[in-house]
Amino acid sequence: MKKIRIVVVDDSAFSRRSITRMLEGIDSVEVVGYAINGEEGIQKVIALKPDLVTLDLEMPKMDGFTLLRILTTRFSLPVIVISALSGADKVFKALELGALDFVAKPSTTASVDLLSIKEDLQKKVLQVLALNPTGKTRLTPDTTTKVVTSSVSKESERAVIGIKHSIDLVAIGTSTGGPPALQQIFSAFEQKYPFAVVVSQHMPAGFTRAFADRLNRTSPFDIKEAEDGDLVLPGRALIAPGGRNMIFEVCGGQVTARIVAPSESDRYIPSVDVMLQSCSGIYRKRVLAVILTGMGNDGSKGIISIKEHGGSVIAESEKTSIVYGMPREAVATGVVDRSVPLEKIASEIIIQGGFF
Repeated sequence: MKKIRIVVVDDSAFSRRSITRMLEGIDSVEVVGYAINGEEGIQKVIALKPDLVTLDLEMPKMDGFTLLRILTTRFSLPVIVISALSGADKVFKALELGALDFVAKPSTTASVDLLSIKEDLQKKVLQVLALNPTGKTRLTPDTTTKVVTSSVSKESERAVIGIKHSIDLVAIGTSTGGPPALQQIFSAFEQKYPFAVVVSQHMPAGFTRAFADRLNRTSPFDIKEAEDGDLVLPGRALIAPGGRNMIFEVCGGQVTARIVAPSESDRYIPSVDVMLQSCSGIYRKRVLAVILTGMGNDGSKGIISIKEHGGSVIAESEKTSIVYGMPREAVATGVVDRSVPLEKIASEIIIQGGFF
């Protein structure tokens, strides 16, 4: 059987050796070379023609960002970033530039702690290679068309279920390719609208706060990493914290987010299914579920619950999905109302909610 060829790019000798051993623990994988900086990385890619590259972002000479742009635009190579938690904001920049996924490594790489990423790294490499994703043309946040509607009155911003419009909650689930997709959707809104947004993005602990802050800088919505007890309010977006699940309860006429530990049966965390099942009975027909790009089938059970309670469901189309896994599984349930390309999802939310 033909081996999958991988080049490892990292300026740390310890990291290169450790990552190589982890990757070669997969029977179908062969590490054909390594590079210590971006310039050498280009040379190795040209000479060795790998199927995938793992990439550290902090390197001398040509850094990881410059190399990433070249790998994704000139060579159309899938790239998995391996970066320390301390570089969270840089990871999201890399994802916006075209990296397919990332693996969080300990800040102190010259340590046995680096071995803790083995399972996550092997899983993501196998998923990426099995899906054989190709780069999709997408609008960047700077070129996204803004969604413009008439102004929203202050009165309509009350946190009460069931007032004057058809949607009170937009619940979004996503995985691989999700960070840039969410960035594009949130930046497309020109103003706050009288609905709340909740998001479950598959992500490890420690990254979602920086991610929420990054989204908040380019959107009129108030976007934050969800904390236990946060109110679900119009004009606010709550991002489920990495490694935890987000559920909801009603208290005194208001909806509150609860942050809970995942169960052993939760394959994907934060769980989209858990989030959708929790909000479906509260918001019923006044919730719109959105399934974006991602690997796996998380969300497919949750959208069935949404439809059973009268809500609506849209999924990102194959045309723009970085990985058409979660949207495909959602469509296969037969309950998706519409498949929509990424650049039209923000306007579709406005149309579905009657905010025009």
